[in-house]
Amino acid sequence: MKILAFAGSTSSTSINRELVKFVLKDFQDEEINLIDLNDFTMPVFSVDLEKKGFPEEAHQFLKAIEECDVIICSLAEHNRSYSAAFKNVFDWSSRINVKVFQNKPMLLMSTSPGGYGGGNVMNTAKTFFPQFAADIKDTFSLPKFYENFDLESGVINPDMLNDLKSKIQNFKNQVKTND
Repeated sequence: MKILAFAGSTSSTSINRELVKFVLKDFQDEEINLIDLNDFTMPVFSVDLEKKGFPEEAHQFLKAIEECDVIICSLAEHNRSYSAAFKNVFDWSSRINVKVFQNKPMLLMSTSPGGYGGGNVMNTAKTFFPQFAADIKDTFSLPKFYENFDLESGVINPDMLNDLKSKIQNFKNQVKTND
């Protein structure tokens, strides 16, 4: 199984990237492509720029999705929505192929320092992504990242860890069923 994984953030200290890396430990036998949105920097989308053509980075993002079997991502929440960096990659990509996520099974996650765990961006994505051909199989939100996550150990809250492990197993079972 080929996994495309990313955090919806360009921060060098992205907590969402840390969550993705922790989850990927449960997929060590799989082929993993952990991408960094910093490699997909493009001008801010506008129809005027679109008339001049599409950035190669948008094509590369879509190709990474095309080449994977499943997607694991964790979205950063900025002002109760997607980060500008992710939204820009998404905007450009969706103008090339409205089915951005190409019906790939997805484990969708979010985390934040606050008690809602990126819940606003998670709720938006759960509603919005399927309209762009995301097959969301399960979701996980980790609140209070700095209280519930250790960079060495990962999720340290036992209840949240059990919930996450259950969701990972559920995701794996659903993906195997779809093979």
